[in-house]
Amino acid sequence: MIAMTMLTHMRAPFERTRTSPVPRAKAGADAVRMPLATIKRFLISALTVAAAGVALVAIMALKIAVYLPRVMHH
Repeated sequence: MIAMTMLTHMRAPFERTRTSPVPRAKAGADAVRMPLATIKRFLISALTVAAAGVALVAIMALKIAVYLPRVMHH
């Protein structure tokens, strides 16, 4: 019965209820913070992936710099 009530809920995700004690301005500010947090989380993960890629390229360049002179002299 409870699951059916949750499935048939018709309010929008950020819509306030009539009995909500939260002022309208605060409810709007919370709605703005949520997408900003999502964007921040995405940017942090993108920077992490980029840093890992740079580290991998740096390791490869170091290996090439060490082994290339050995190969060129033989």
